This record gives sequence, C-alpha cells and structure tokens, in this order.
Amino acid sequence: MVRLRGHYKYRNDEVNVLSSWPRPTTADVGLRSFAPSLPRLFEETALGMQSYLLAQPIPKDSIHHSSVWTVQVSHHDDEMGLLLVKWLEEILYMDEVEEKWLVESTVKVDRNTDLIMLQAQVLWIASDEIKKEVEIKAVTRQDLVVSEVGHGEVLDSPWVEVPTFEGPGWYSDVVFDI
Repeated sequence: MVRLRGHYKYRNDEVNVLSSWPRPTTADVGLRSFAPSLPRLFEETALGMQSYLLAQPIPKDSIHHSSVWTVQVSHHDDEMGLLLVKWLEEILYMDEVEEKWLVESTVKVDRNTDLIMLQAQVLWIASDEIKKEVEIKAVTRQDLVVSEVGHGEVLDSPWVEVPTFEGPGWYSDVVFDI
C-alpha cells in the first residue's frame, strides 16, 4: 500500500503522516480516512478530526500525559460504525469536559459474546494549551461508513479533494455537525 499524505494543518512530532481528508457534504463537515488495519483506521480518523479542529500547531513544549480511554458498543449490524462514533464522541467529551486534548493513540479492538470494545493507549495535553478553529457539536451517523477494502479492490473517490484508495485496507466516512 502506498503511504498517503492527507490534509493536516500543522505537522508536529506526533503526527507526520495523516491519512484523513476533509470532504464536502451538503452541510456540516465530512471526513474520509484510510488505514491498513481496523485499529489504525480508528487512530487515523481521530487524528483527522483533531487536525480539523486546530487553529494553530500544538505547542512543542506541551507536557504530555498518558492514559487509557475505553468505549464499547453492543453487537449490531453497524457495530464498527457505532464504535467509531462512540470513540470520536469520547475524544470530544475528554476535550470539552475533562480538558484533555488527544495528541496520539494506539487502539486495540476486542470482541466478546456481548460487546465490542475499543481500548486506546493515549497521549494527551491540557486542552487549554491549544486553540481551536471550530467546534464540533456532534458526530453524526449521516453517511457513516466503516468498511474493509479487499486486496486489489479500488475505492474511487467522488470528491476531488480525496484520493482514490487501493486495498487491502479499511476506510471510513463520517460527518460532523459543526
């Protein structure tokens, strides 16, 4: 798979390659992300959302903290889509309520008979150290997709701003209410 360089406003030590692109929607803001694995897709989509929100670079002298953040959903026809929405909502909650700005994550997705759980080892900084350009009111289920792309399968993009992707790998489409 070719390394993709997505749209990001500010390069920093934590993020040097991003595989997420803002995409047009009839309203609000959409984001398409690509990754070689499902856990990495959750990481890329989170970083894409965070990058979209930033008005200026993360200060290089910020003190980084480490935590484990967890979300889970019951089994469902669209369980991976719902898990992605819960993950992104958790990141927004941690920023807005706990004042913890996600900088980087390593995601693990586990299943049991009742639930699918996402556990992420995260690096975060205090939210008051960053300046946001926009606010996301909600992560919507409008046009929500989390899907695997088979080996040699090509996912064409209907948007000029977003490249075509060739599998194997995973992609997501998510729309934010701003």
